[in-house]
Amino acid sequence: MAELILQARGIQAWYGSGQVLHGVDVDIARGQTMGLLGRNGMGKSTLIRTLLGHVTERSGSIRAFGVDVSRSRPHEMARLGVAYVPEGRGVFPNLTVRENLLMAARPGTDGRSDWPFARVMETFPRLAERLSNLGAELSGGEQQMLSIGRALMTHPQLIILDEATEGLAPLIVAEIWRVIEGIRQSGIATLIVDRDYRKVLERADTAIVLQKGQVVLQGSGQDLLRDPALAGFLGV
Repeated sequence: MAELILQARGIQAWYGSGQVLHGVDVDIARGQTMGLLGRNGMGKSTLIRTLLGHVTERSGSIRAFGVDVSRSRPHEMARLGVAYVPEGRGVFPNLTVRENLLMAARPGTDGRSDWPFARVMETFPRLAERLSNLGAELSGGEQQMLSIGRALMTHPQLIILDEATEGLAPLIVAEIWRVIEGIRQSGIATLIVDRDYRKVLERADTAIVLQKGQVVLQGSGQDLLRDPALAGFLGV
């Protein structure tokens, strides 16, 4: 069995008095792609934010790269080699494309530097044409490319993509999926949330489906694609 780089057990989370997650388990192995699916409001983003330390009202155990991170904060997760591409993209609007990228650049925790500035430019030629543009001047698709490129320049061992293609034009969506495939092939583990469940499951080594903050389906991507119960849980 491949080495687990993220292992969560019995994750529960609350916003105020409202409990959102109810005992969720997550395993991500080195180099593995995991899909996270469910209808809106079922707890997907909350699970991601809990694993990253953004949600402080939480219980359960989380280990990342052999370290107990059950109470860790987001910056501590980042230092361990976890990169996050949030649903809102998180681009700094008053910094240029170049500045957005370079402010995050650092070697990986194992000394890797296989995603330098030049490779990001080759991967996202649209960004190479807009290096002096401010983040606020980019289209939604360009901002998403910038967010992914910035995450890659931290040389992560795990990258988490929350709604990677939401609201983007079809041509941009195709380009984002091409880049995600390249990330997978480079050996970086990925956790993907996206509304296009077929594209997620076609790429996922393993996947879980959430319903009201609980895991209701799990297995390989191909197994879930064949599971007749999937449509009911996704509302498709």
